[in-house]
Amino acid sequence: MNILIIDDEKAQRNSLAGFLRKQKHAVSTAASGTDGIAYAEKNLVDIVLTDYRMPDMSGMDVLKNVKALNPDIDVVLITAYGTIETAVEAMRAGAFDYLTKPIDLDELEILLEKIQERRYLVSENKRLREQLAGRYRLHNFIYQSQAMAQVAARATRIASSRATVLIRGESGTGKEILAKAIHFASPRKDRPMVAVNCAALSDTLLESELFGHEKGSFTGADRQRIGRFEQADRGTLFLDEVGDLPAATQVKLLRVLQERKIERVGGNRSIDVDVRLISATNRPLETMIKKGTFREDLFFRMNVVAIDLPPLRDRRDDIPLLLDSFLTKFSEENGREPMQFSKEAHDLLMKYGYPGNIRELENTVEQAVVLARGCMISTMDLPSAFRELPVENVQTFPILEGTFAEKTAAFEQGLIRQALEKTNGVQRRAANLLGMTERHLRYKLQKYNMKS
Repeated sequence: MNILIIDDEKAQRNSLAGFLRKQKHAVSTAASGTDGIAYAEKNLVDIVLTDYRMPDMSGMDVLKNVKALNPDIDVVLITAYGTIETAVEAMRAGAFDYLTKPIDLDELEILLEKIQERRYLVSENKRLREQLAGRYRLHNFIYQSQAMAQVAARATRIASSRATVLIRGESGTGKEILAKAIHFASPRKDRPMVAVNCAALSDTLLESELFGHEKGSFTGADRQRIGRFEQADRGTLFLDEVGDLPAATQVKLLRVLQERKIERVGGNRSIDVDVRLISATNRPLETMIKKGTFREDLFFRMNVVAIDLPPLRDRRDDIPLLLDSFLTKFSEENGREPMQFSKEAHDLLMKYGYPGNIRELENTVEQAVVLARGCMISTMDLPSAFRELPVENVQTFPILEGTFAEKTAAFEQGLIRQALEKTNGVQRRAANLLGMTERHLRYKLQKYNMKS
């Protein structure tokens, strides 16, 4: 690390510099606060060790000036006048720590290790957050369907607000991924996003998880616990499967949304929280309201902005893009050469209904990549559910005269006409029945000058 020592006592400067150089640190020195600040303006500095009392300016002044230059520089104050008041003042002003003379070199070494560890953690956390932000940007979503384009546009418009959001959709449609995308597109992106699965916890544990608890508030509560609302302060809290919230927790959550305050379990003190809430469910909350199992007032608080994620079967135009993306991803992760699907395997993947939605599609591709013996994925590499797809009886349209191309065109037109009749002219459903994308069907209709 690059360490700057600021001390008007030459012997002290040289002693500390010699010790730190033996520890393999890059060390510079300055005989006054003014010289030290001038050095920090022009050079890379990680840590400043500064005497508290110097003729030209105090160590506190050095601290404030250094932090104004670069808040990431860690400052340690050194003084012979060690008092609690001085230490508290220094820490409030942004000092990392405080040492008294004569300096215990072992203590200094431990302190520098703490600084190095903290700097590494801060750097690693920043790197991971940048990776997450890049991964979950809305423009990184993989889609070409009109349905998902509308979802992305809606999410983009609401990201900068603090409005609560309710994401609805079947299991596996990507509700948490969308929630993360909204968070990382918002002004809260540098603060935490905390996720809780409401269906995975019992009633008692869920309350403690959300709101925290005080020591002794229930059996086993041997220490105070900070809840997810406090952890997500100034950030985003994502509540998945809110349809499973117990009645008592619904009441407490409603109060938090109304007053922006929480109380820990077993506590009686209100704690202010600034949290943007994004919820998700695969259950029909309106039906639950009629049955009395979900509070209507809570629903309206959570449903300020609603986003409905379509199931994969209603956005088949996206399946080819998703297949290519997952195939590339899992080929790289498993150290495989670039892979591709056989025509038969690709046809089955396009025709399948995907009750598990994108999650099922992703797992299917990963399994296929792992099981495939070569670079070509065959139908035998797919789960048995794909190979057991029923083969529909299709009418043939033989033509005794004409070229092969004319016979093929007539056969295609017959199939398309049959599918459109069966689906009352609904192109999306006809395309699903034919095992092609809606865009492909529209192309065929235009090519053959056919009307839906």
